[in-house]
Amino acid sequence: MNIAVLGGGVEGTAVKEYFVNKGHHVQIFDNFKDSDIPSFKLEDYDMVFRSPSVHPQFVMDEECRGNSENWTSMTKYFFDNCKAKIIGVTGTKGKGTTCSLITTILQKIIDHSDWPSRKVHLVGNIGTPSISVLDEISEDDVVVFEMSSFQLWDLKKSPNVAVVLRVGEDHLDRHKDLNDYILAKTNIALHQTEDDYCVYYSKNPVSVLIGNESKGTKSVYPIAQTERVVELLNCLQIPGDHNKENLEAAIAAIAAYFKTDINSLLNDDNVFEAMKEGVTNFQGLPHRIQFVRELNGVKYYDDNYSSAFPATDVAIAAFENNPVILIAGGKNRGLDLAPIKERFFSAKNLKKIILIGETRFMLAEGEDPEKYIIKDTLEEAVLAAKELAEKIYSDEESNFDLCIPCTEHAKTGEEVKKPIVLMSPGAASFDMFKNFEDRGRQYQEIVNNLK
Repeated sequence: MNIAVLGGGVEGTAVKEYFVNKGHHVQIFDNFKDSDIPSFKLEDYDMVFRSPSVHPQFVMDEECRGNSENWTSMTKYFFDNCKAKIIGVTGTKGKGTTCSLITTILQKIIDHSDWPSRKVHLVGNIGTPSISVLDEISEDDVVVFEMSSFQLWDLKKSPNVAVVLRVGEDHLDRHKDLNDYILAKTNIALHQTEDDYCVYYSKNPVSVLIGNESKGTKSVYPIAQTERVVELLNCLQIPGDHNKENLEAAIAAIAAYFKTDINSLLNDDNVFEAMKEGVTNFQGLPHRIQFVRELNGVKYYDDNYSSAFPATDVAIAAFENNPVILIAGGKNRGLDLAPIKERFFSAKNLKKIILIGETRFMLAEGEDPEKYIIKDTLEEAVLAAKELAEKIYSDEESNFDLCIPCTEHAKTGEEVKKPIVLMSPGAASFDMFKNFEDRGRQYQEIVNNLK
């Protein structure tokens, strides 16, 4: 076959490697505008793969497709050819953590059961490109697929178990509008059959709207807080109520995979012990409120995956009972900064905000200079945060030891809440870094070199 791939990157490269290894010719077209596509003479190719970087609106416009009708995507090809059942997860935030929790817990259950040959494959944005492991997947395996709106946009099949997390505004620089974004997400449930299952978040109207499109068996979370559910939630090692929410979604998804209800799943002692082991051992994902180290009474966390306000809002809430020095700011994408400014300068747990990146002056404009510091480099920001946080800890410890009445910890005998240095930018990284991973790696390197 003669195959064209529109867009390089991780997916495009994976598609090329997969088909080249099977003896096919693959041509990758990269670094182009959508308007360039008709000049590629795609009618000469047997298959045309769209990468997420290509606007699906363009693909679906018959006037722009040229004479080629054999368009697909890596996700569509995977769904057409995968032998195993698929658990698909979408949402605006939390997809990676929820997918990883499902994978970790489900593999523990399988390892403790009579199915030693079964394997859980984590694919999509968080895991291996799906096509790279397609030929390794057997009928008895299970696939956990993190699904972005770009992968779902023109999908004509839905997973056997669909999980719909909270859905809010995102990627509006690529989608025509919010409705287009929501319609893309809806494909995770729209094509399900009566034999399938859909888990959705009952407190989010958009998630409910998407979940109701499913023809399958529906279940919702938050789930009932039974004794065993609470015990699992208390085993979670990563901070934040949002992560407990993600775990509840994972529990509901696993119950759906086994075609049972949550209580029946958890009442099996062997399954429950395996689930506890999986939850306890789960350390979270890199750069998602990731604990880096503790030094001189201060805990450092890396939340550099946060490239938009909702993620930073969640990170701030995760430490609402601790004094926090926040490092934030980044690429100016022309977004309305009013909501993030309101959150930054009203949050009681934020003792100082250290602003970096292109948005630093915009975030500081009109605010009380006592509440923020502006720094030009990440290293300067971390050093300033260290000094401020260590002073908070020293003052709290001194007041506690002397039982000074004005100190709440001294009054109650409660252990001093350790200060947190949290880097959660709430902005894209491209002004100072290659990507969010580069930003996170540099932050961790600086923190780990502190003395």
